[in-house]
Amino acid sequence: MKQIKTGLLIVIALLVVTLVTLRMTGLEPRYIDPRTPAFAESNRTAGPGLWLTGEVINEAVTNWDFINQVNHPVRGNSIMLETQTWYGIPHSVTVNAVPRGAELYLSGSAQGDRLEAGFPKNKAWWANIERDPRIRMKIDGKVYEATVALVQDRNEVSQLIGRNPVTTSIDENGQERITGVRHYWRVFQRNIPEYGDGSL
Repeated sequence: MKQIKTGLLIVIALLVVTLVTLRMTGLEPRYIDPRTPAFAESNRTAGPGLWLTGEVINEAVTNWDFINQVNHPVRGNSIMLETQTWYGIPHSVTVNAVPRGAELYLSGSAQGDRLEAGFPKNKAWWANIERDPRIRMKIDGKVYEATVALVQDRNEVSQLIGRNPVTTSIDENGQERITGVRHYWRVFQRNIPEYGDGSL
């Protein structure tokens, strides 16, 4: 019995040390180009990460279009997104950012088997931000803290995307079925001083 307790304490200690180390060093999500067959083969997802590290920006961004100019050799201009899980360890992924001048949106889509789960359970990061909308984004090596809100008006999403966010096809029985759904979230920076005294 004593050996079991000692073994458990060692495992717990190693886990704590690992988490503290990852909290300090970060663990970025893996990226798979969405245009490649590997992305479809991985169920349209890539390996998630944990904490994102980098310089935290505390100035208000008045024009997010700079994201279009970011050209990472692997990710292009995809950004990293850190979301809050219910168990306290962040879940980070790479996502599409849709800048529109002073406004910024995050975009995600679900196809195939993911549609059966129902929104927001289609993807872990969707469920996380619908439960806790506080996020952190890593863009070109810098971290931006924000809060997101789902764009619920399908007409507004249609205008943003330039087409219907719901894609359909006709099956062999002549029935129309949904093959994909795209959602948008509006991004609002947080922890930005609004006054000269540094108030948050």
